[in-house]
Amino acid sequence: MLLEELARYEPAMVASVEAAVAGAHDDLGFLRLETQAFSEAPQKSIDYAVMEKTDRSAVVAGQFRWSDIGSWDAIFDIAERDKSGNAVQGTVVTANARNCVIHSLDRLTAVVGADDLVVVSTPDAVLVVPRARAQEVRELVVKLKTSGRREATDHRRVHRPWGYYDSVDAGERFQVKRIVVQPGGTLSLQKHHHRAEHWVVVRGTAEVTIESNVQSVHENESVYIPIGAVHRLANRGKIPLELIEVKTGSYLGEDDIIRIEDVYQRS
Repeated sequence: MLLEELARYEPAMVASVEAAVAGAHDDLGFLRLETQAFSEAPQKSIDYAVMEKTDRSAVVAGQFRWSDIGSWDAIFDIAERDKSGNAVQGTVVTANARNCVIHSLDRLTAVVGADDLVVVSTPDAVLVVPRARAQEVRELVVKLKTSGRREATDHRRVHRPWGYYDSVDAGERFQVKRIVVQPGGTLSLQKHHHRAEHWVVVRGTAEVTIESNVQSVHENESVYIPIGAVHRLANRGKIPLELIEVKTGSYLGEDDIIRIEDVYQRS
């Protein structure tokens, strides 16, 4: 019935969503909707699009507290607080701070002499905003996207079918990543035109293919992949494989990957 009412009041939305589902594809275990079709759907919430218009609905009174947790200030309203009224999550130290929301799961975050702030520290960025103005974060996101900042769309940790990588540091001609390959995971057989790579294994055992040579690289051992060498990384063990990768070269973008063979059938 909901789809019927949506088609009745917002036929363009239904058409866009149906096209997005028809063009969807599997990606890392997720169903990714077709981007262009989905972006053409009118941006309306279901209450405005249907519930305020339909004559086929009913309302039942609920005796419970409700919050859609649509902002950091809303989190302050429902979270447990310390004796100074701060809602704290993660590794946080405060001194003379009152009625703040402080979220920090990656590093130590210290807040001193502040009142009514939202402080959010993540590996990607740090946000500081008065609690009463937390909704203005939306404007900030628009500004980040307009200026082309990658933080608006990308996380430092990037998931792949075989595991994930975390970008640790980067400079003009180098990049450092922490790579975790789950048991049974296999990266594509590939090569690069502009960069060489050094891999240092810190946990588990890596099966490394370089051209026709296949070798096992154990904890505290390393291997070097020259520019242009066809190579592959795999974890044949029972525990996650963790390594530090150092890339060096004139161009370090992810599009400098020429996949020759891929068990996950990525192009």
